[in-house]
Amino acid sequence: MSLADELLADLDEVGNERDEVEQWQNEDEMEVPNEAQGGEAVSDKSVKSMAKLLDSRELLEMVKQIGTYMEKGARSEVLGPVEADPEYQLIVESNNMLVELDTEINVIHKFTRDNYAKRFPELESLIHTPMEYIKTVKALGNDLQVTKSGVEEFLPAATVMVVSVTASTTQGQRIEQEELDLIFEACDMAESLNEIKLHILEYVESRMTFISPNLSQIVGSTVAAKLMGIAGGLTSLSKMPACNIQVLGAQKKTLSGFSSATVLPHTGLVFYSEMVQSVPADLQRKAARIVASKCALAARVDSFHESPLGEAGKALRDEIQKKLDKMQEPPRVKQVKPLPKPDDAPRKKRGGKRMRKIKERYGITDLRKHANRMTFGEIEQDAYQDDLGFSTGWIGKSSSGKVRGPAASDKTQVSISKRLQRRLQQQQVYGGKTSVRGMTSGTASSIAFTPLQGLEIVNPMAAEKKVQEANQKYFSSTSGFQYAKAKQTDSSNKS
Repeated sequence: MSLADELLADLDEVGNERDEVEQWQNEDEMEVPNEAQGGEAVSDKSVKSMAKLLDSRELLEMVKQIGTYMEKGARSEVLGPVEADPEYQLIVESNNMLVELDTEINVIHKFTRDNYAKRFPELESLIHTPMEYIKTVKALGNDLQVTKSGVEEFLPAATVMVVSVTASTTQGQRIEQEELDLIFEACDMAESLNEIKLHILEYVESRMTFISPNLSQIVGSTVAAKLMGIAGGLTSLSKMPACNIQVLGAQKKTLSGFSSATVLPHTGLVFYSEMVQSVPADLQRKAARIVASKCALAARVDSFHESPLGEAGKALRDEIQKKLDKMQEPPRVKQVKPLPKPDDAPRKKRGGKRMRKIKERYGITDLRKHANRMTFGEIEQDAYQDDLGFSTGWIGKSSSGKVRGPAASDKTQVSISKRLQRRLQQQQVYGGKTSVRGMTSGTASSIAFTPLQGLEIVNPMAAEKKVQEANQKYFSSTSGFQYAKAKQTDSSNKS
């Protein structure tokens, strides 16, 4: 078999496979009928083709079980682990069903809004809540007579007035009866789902008081049930730290290039609880951290079945409320301190060696005191000679006298030994020292300058010796008066 024959055979097989796939698709389209669970054909324009939760078996069984437990009444205690209780499992499933019901109501709201926009396009921008919009559509219909429709029962007066004025000037067209019937059918379905939702919420809130009474005291029964559902049970919630409980239920939003200024990260179910939302916006982050920390404590109390009547939860709620009130208190007004009395004594300053040193360093000196003083009735002379008026004051004037220096203390005086005093006394000569230095200096010279002979070589030791002998003879402190002694001896001999 040649290469060309093999290629042709492969192309034939590919063509046969395509024919079989197309045939299977046609058979599937023919076999799947567009019918509801009741067996009736559903039109593509009907809301039942999109919203099928109302007739689902899961919702009907859940409503039946809730009715059975509601007839038994409220329970006061839980035996064994909470997760093993069948009613606890029903509460967790009911919590998940509430989320599905909200999604289904939003789908119906979108269907009603798209079909009714032909008659009243401005109504979408006036009413934003899904159920209020659906009830208003059902009340108005094709006749936009707001005063006769009875919308005052579920809409505020201001909204009713705006809707009435806008309805009188709308450019919408009338809807055919078939399309209006489909819209009314969607409205009836949304109302039925809303009633079931309220019934499930009532049951969950009534049963949370015995499963987690302390946690329900802080964040409410609905938020407590959602927290347990996301955490995977009360035991798992009690093991979580407060920082994880704070972000339970947080949704990541895809902004697709839009601004993130209004996005609040790390905000879960606790952030949107009633206690956190009651404080100002700038304090909600801090309040959410406080509430999450107390929720962790309350969940641990509930997991051990302590405080079944919720006493611990009430105490924690009161503690949270005190902290929130403390945060919202206005700052204290500053009290104006009055001036002291003029006759008050000056405040005592800190003493000690350190403060005395500082005062000496920055204190005014005697020279500055004399410079600051001026003589009365005498024209001062400008020191800079440029009419600035800076003068030296009493410095250098005869009347000021000499600026006294610091008094010398006895501790600063140098003491001289007696031996040094005797040595200095021996070197002293009447009328001054000799012109020849003593031997103690070590610089005695043998050359002397005389007015007659000029330079003369002399013996300094001999000259010094003669001077010392003359001093000892006439000016010595030990020798007496020679002539007086001689006279005394002569007088004694005569006598």
